[in-house]
Amino acid sequence: MQTMNLSSVTSRALNGIESPVVTVEVHVSNGLPSLSIVGLPEASVKESKDRVRSALLSSGFQIPPKRITVNLAPADLPKSGGRYDLPIAIGILIATGQLDGPNIERLEFIGELALNGELRSIKGALPSLLAAHSSSRICVLPEGNQAEALLSQSASDLSANFILVRDLKEACRVVLGEQLIPPKTQLKIHHPNLDYPQDLSDISGQLQAKRVLEIAASGHHSLIMVGPPGSGKSMLASRLVTLLPALTQQEAIESATIHSITGQEIGGEHFYKRPFVNPHHTASAAALVGGGSIPKPGAISLAHNGLLFLDELPEFTRNVLEALREPLESKRVEISRVNQQVSFPANCLLVAAMNPSPSGFFPDDPLGRCQDTPDQIHRYQKKISGPLIDRIDLHLEVPAVDLSDLQGDGAVGESSAQVRDRVMEVRTLQLKRQGCLNCDLTPKELKEHVILDALSLVILDKAVNQLGISARGYHRILRIARTLADMERLADVGSQHIAEALGYRSLDRIH
Repeated sequence: MQTMNLSSVTSRALNGIESPVVTVEVHVSNGLPSLSIVGLPEASVKESKDRVRSALLSSGFQIPPKRITVNLAPADLPKSGGRYDLPIAIGILIATGQLDGPNIERLEFIGELALNGELRSIKGALPSLLAAHSSSRICVLPEGNQAEALLSQSASDLSANFILVRDLKEACRVVLGEQLIPPKTQLKIHHPNLDYPQDLSDISGQLQAKRVLEIAASGHHSLIMVGPPGSGKSMLASRLVTLLPALTQQEAIESATIHSITGQEIGGEHFYKRPFVNPHHTASAAALVGGGSIPKPGAISLAHNGLLFLDELPEFTRNVLEALREPLESKRVEISRVNQQVSFPANCLLVAAMNPSPSGFFPDDPLGRCQDTPDQIHRYQKKISGPLIDRIDLHLEVPAVDLSDLQGDGAVGESSAQVRDRVMEVRTLQLKRQGCLNCDLTPKELKEHVILDALSLVILDKAVNQLGISARGYHRILRIARTLADMERLADVGSQHIAEALGYRSLDRIH
């Protein structure tokens, strides 16, 4: 759609993991020479007029001495970044009659312009490519985003819906109907060869901890490990991700989309591997949960469909940990700003680790290395609030590794692949029975799938009354018991499963 002094070019914004359409309207009229941009642009978008002006002149085009107004519609959607440089430049060329656009209605443009007219890659190309395909349009984008473009095609089994260009001149040739043949290169995606450098067999001893890892992986249950330095908590956490099955195609696309938004490199060799995110304890609330003036995903969203490991949990500041409470329940992060509300997915498996005391050792340490008073230990453990502990399914005490295990005869334990096969079977059983993993069972569904006998009820009632377990903790015990029964391929939950599940709630008595 165009007239002699008005043009309309399609582009896309970023709003969370969504990429809504933005119509770039350019109007050229008589008046004092100027170039203005309206439509709720951030500072980086306002600066695009200088980049566009230089790019047009460097590419051999003219900027007539006219009043040029650029409108980014809809006006109530915030625009940020340099992704609008290319559509603005194309719109100006069409509106000023320097370019004829017979194919403009079937094209979408995103890309940041250099002063010499070359195109630089932009963040968030993957969600824009997927959205363009759903609208049956072809996306014209910088050559620097080739990996994401090829990934969107290979991963989604889509026909090519993109054209890669190096500079403004090539983009203009696309508008004229030239170079409409996309590259024939395909990005090789390794599916789903989970060849991790770490393996569960690397861990000596710690049989109880290995069982708990399998429970956590089988039911997608969150886990906190308490143990002295060197007991292998970090090593156990890094092996847990190797027990999880490969990402499905939809999960892989979701995870890749989040990494695309943050500008991280997306490779085909890791496409189906679940992410492992390990933020430092100095991370801010915005870094962990997400936020900023222009909302961006945090570590909990980067770990979506994967594992979030918080080592040295008490060293995180209190407000950072408290910010985790709502996302752990809802599995989403909602960020509200004056002009927009952004939602990021956050369905990750939380694993945390901490020492039992400020000195790092259990009070009953046989070598007497714990010199902390009970009050000091209590204050240290109370750095983790009760409501947060209540949201973690499994509480595991990890003892120091026995020297005999380290100096063993070289016998190798089960590999990650062996345990992962069992985990996949248990998960398949859950999905077939109830359509979700056990961690997502609602109280109503628990009544249907967890029917307790008289002995189980007595054990559970006694434990709840003595430990003061909340209703949330009660339901988490039932979910763990259901997973334990599934691991034994039992249709009913027995008293032994309830008793074992209660054994994994040791921190409830502290809070």
